[in-house]
Amino acid sequence: MRTLKSFEVSDEPTFRSNLISWSQQFYETVWLESNAHLKTYSSFDAILAVDALTLIQTDAFNAFEDLKAYQQETKDWIFGYLTYDLKNDVENLSSKNRDGLYFPELFFFQPKKIIKITGKKVVFNYLNMVADEIDEDFELIRKGASDYKTIEATKDIRIRMRIFKDEYFKGAKEMLRHIHRGDIYEANFCQEFYAEDTCIDPLGTYERLNSISKAPYATFLKLNDKYLLSASPERYLRKEGTKIISQPIKGTAKRSINRMEDDLLKDRLENDPKERAENIMIVDLVRNDLSKSALKGSVEVEELCKIYSYEQVHQMVSTVVAQVEESRNPVDIIKDSFPMGSMTGAPKISAMKLIEELEGFKRGLYSGAVGYFTPENDFDFNVVIRSILYNETEKYVSYAVGSALTAKALPEAEYEECLLKAKAMREVLENSNE
Repeated sequence: MRTLKSFEVSDEPTFRSNLISWSQQFYETVWLESNAHLKTYSSFDAILAVDALTLIQTDAFNAFEDLKAYQQETKDWIFGYLTYDLKNDVENLSSKNRDGLYFPELFFFQPKKIIKITGKKVVFNYLNMVADEIDEDFELIRKGASDYKTIEATKDIRIRMRIFKDEYFKGAKEMLRHIHRGDIYEANFCQEFYAEDTCIDPLGTYERLNSISKAPYATFLKLNDKYLLSASPERYLRKEGTKIISQPIKGTAKRSINRMEDDLLKDRLENDPKERAENIMIVDLVRNDLSKSALKGSVEVEELCKIYSYEQVHQMVSTVVAQVEESRNPVDIIKDSFPMGSMTGAPKISAMKLIEELEGFKRGLYSGAVGYFTPENDFDFNVVIRSILYNETEKYVSYAVGSALTAKALPEAEYEECLLKAKAMREVLENSNE
């Protein structure tokens, strides 16, 4: 079905830049890159999938069953995304908050062309019907031949808050009231920042965001006129053979250019009882979620509250793994744990009901997941956070941030954490013409 051909490139950064520019000619594009964060469960430095032969896009109703049928029928690589609102397919829930982006709630496609970069090695993985284009495409990319033209962005982009500071405090206090009453014990409370009647250059914006953040699960996704520009530091779920891996993040601290101060901030995060409690609560939730698919007794915590340092923040990350039966359907494994606990709270259903009630926007692709399935039924998905979403036709730009609320949370501190997480997105949008 596919033809593979390998090339060596001497200047990988230039080839990468040329490749992502070349990809802009296609209606469907998914670009995933690790930014040299080589970890135990890494597969490549970057991978590009473009040009749909077949695709599925749908709303939340029966979405996972539709995806399961598509994935089984295709028996090939498929790339795409799951929005947060697929919660409505998993549980008896709804999404009625305002949506300015209008992304399909589920989208996957079978790419005609896949290009994978590992070090200086580039592998072209093309469907046989377009395999005769491999050599020509490689030369075009190597030479930087592209019709892509930079889009002039709106000057002085005006970013607004969906809810203002006092409304955030009101919502956070209401969430804490439910926590203290025992309805839930943790919830991820988010807020949206947005700009209307605004044009951005999606690729240029992604490149600036990526250069600031250098995140391990960075993503550029294009679906015709809709774009995701993501600097995600978090993996949702990966499957390798019969092993599944989840790496939830809870706990954030700022970085400092002063080495001693930076080490102090890192140590303070690692030993912060509130941050550790938040992380451990989500680890327990992830363990429970994975146990729905896992072989009995196989769920383990490989790393608990480990600190990973990125360009702008330190993060507290845990790694939870499990074994599944070889015959277990990969889509069912995802459905059993969706949406990811780090973006909901616990108990999950009660937290999601309160999130819908107290947040003023439809999350959509934010706090959903982007990734791929392989022909061997493996998969890998990130968590869509630290991300800018853009609908070119509607001229609507959005990014959202959140933090975990527990019994010891202080709304003022949680609000500051949200602003810290929003910093990179705000910077690249406000400086879009520089």
